[in-house]
Amino acid sequence: MDDLSPLPIGIFDSGVGGLTVLKAVRDRLPRESLIYLGDTARLPYGTKSAQTVAAYALEASRRLVSYGIKLLLVADNTSSAHALDALRAEFPGLPVVGVVEPGAAAAAAASARGRIVVAASESTVQAGVYPRAILHSRPNARVTALPCPLFVAMVEEGLTEGPIAEQIARHYLDPLFTGPDAADCLLSGCTHFPALAPLFHRLLGPEVAVVDSATTTAMVVEDLLALRHLANRGDGPVTLRTLVTDAPERFARVARVFVPWTIDPAEVELVDLG
Repeated sequence: MDDLSPLPIGIFDSGVGGLTVLKAVRDRLPRESLIYLGDTARLPYGTKSAQTVAAYALEASRRLVSYGIKLLLVADNTSSAHALDALRAEFPGLPVVGVVEPGAAAAAAASARGRIVVAASESTVQAGVYPRAILHSRPNARVTALPCPLFVAMVEEGLTEGPIAEQIARHYLDPLFTGPDAADCLLSGCTHFPALAPLFHRLLGPEVAVVDSATTTAMVVEDLLALRHLANRGDGPVTLRTLVTDAPERFARVARVFVPWTIDPAEVELVDLG
């Protein structure tokens, strides 16, 4: 049998937000090569139907698989909510990891009283996957799924702090995090939202746990690679390849919000999924 361990991990997102997951994987697994595909021509996925999201996720994943990958990581929350079953059926021999279950498990563990708010896109909220996954880990939890579409635009415009960001965050969060039965955990159910973590911590205070799925997902990937004997054991070069379906210059500019390194637009590859 061929040794698949040197192959890269393929990471898919609807746009740029999945870079938060890529960063977590890169930090935890520095010896692994990565291929990231952002479907920037068709974002946002969060306002589209489940059928459309699944179709887009399949097309993007087929492209990643065509390059030769050893694991598919679906960094997009909406695709994780609607497409994982279809992806696992399409690629039965390939490990496929989403971000919903790791994030839900982290929130269930972090909440002191089981009062958890999931901030996410409209489509992810409608799918109901986060409450189901959290209740699977913690059956007595009380979970509120909260659509926060303005957060995505805020982050991509770099408005992660300041009066505008604070006003919008308070609009969404204050009703659920004030009063005698206030929530005690906020789970970021969208890959854009970890960029707002400092704002969330400041507004909600130290008594509220702020959780995102990126770090936990990276741990799941590490464990799965070890279980399947797919962890890279060689000492060859580690590569990072970035693909988008539109606007590589904008992708590289917005990426500065999500990762601490500079992405050269000239090194962002433009691909057509049609």
